[in-house]
Amino acid sequence: PLWLSDDDLQKMRLLAGGRVVSKVHVPAHGQVLRVGLQAVEDVEGDVLPDSLEVDCQDGRCGLIKRSTDLYEVLAFHLDRVLGLNRSLPAVARRFTSHLLPYSYTNGSLRPIIWWAPDLQHLDDANNDQNSCILGWLQYQEMLQSRGPVPLAGDAPCSGIARDEWSRLALFDFLLQVHDHLDRYCCGFQPDPSESCVEDMLHEKCQNPAEMVLVHILVRRSAPSRLVFIDNAGRPQHPEEQLNFRLLQGIDSFPTGAVSTLQSGRLQSLLLESLHMDQELWESQGGAEGLRPLLRTISRRAGVLLQYIQEHNLRVFQDFL
Repeated sequence: PLWLSDDDLQKMRLLAGGRVVSKVHVPAHGQVLRVGLQAVEDVEGDVLPDSLEVDCQDGRCGLIKRSTDLYEVLAFHLDRVLGLNRSLPAVARRFTSHLLPYSYTNGSLRPIIWWAPDLQHLDDANNDQNSCILGWLQYQEMLQSRGPVPLAGDAPCSGIARDEWSRLALFDFLLQVHDHLDRYCCGFQPDPSESCVEDMLHEKCQNPAEMVLVHILVRRSAPSRLVFIDNAGRPQHPEEQLNFRLLQGIDSFPTGAVSTLQSGRLQSLLLESLHMDQELWESQGGAEGLRPLLRTISRRAGVLLQYIQEHNLRVFQDFL
């Protein structure tokens, strides 16, 4: 497919077939492992890399996540089909390496996401999944001001282009990803079993001044562009509970993505793209098995287009 670049395909091949040569647990992230990968064509005997860090700086690492995060692979393909190009390559894979714990090699399918070596992380161990700290009110002020708002001590994020938030909002709405712009589940009535309720985050909806955005990341090589991570979203999220808070303050959307949504071809384009990931394709029962999920995304696209029309929102040209 034209929307997958040569670089995407190369990284997908590494993730899908690279030999696991090292591993390290990601602190405070439960079942997430960062692994060093050796491309099949690079395998010469059993020569192991000097260290995981060296390997990762060379772009030969991936994050193996939980089976329940498998929709991150769909999210990657949606990102590319829409021409957003903000998420990191991801594939579905079954692991057999003796270096991995049994729970990773028991035949279950897991997503592995390319690890970008130059993601900008805060030094704070409790807040390492952000490039900057951005409060909800500050974010809304930034959207309304039509320009960057100076962020005290947060140089990495003050340069994020305004259009980036439009891309993120569109992407998150289609997938119903709440864990960037609405980790508190303020935009819908969460089930009591939701982590935002169990962790008592939902209570903060009464006090917007305490609310912050999460997983807001940029790369050192492109500090004006967001990198979308943790994109599994909620395929089963009920249609009558769609989270419109994700769109709050956004007054324009990228024309390329909107055109694709309007074309009526979103499902067929996604099927063509997902077919590139044979493990995922077969595990979901091929096109027939994937259609219910893609219909859900397509219906959300229709709701978003209606929202854009009703609110008379504009589109902007993409400059990737």
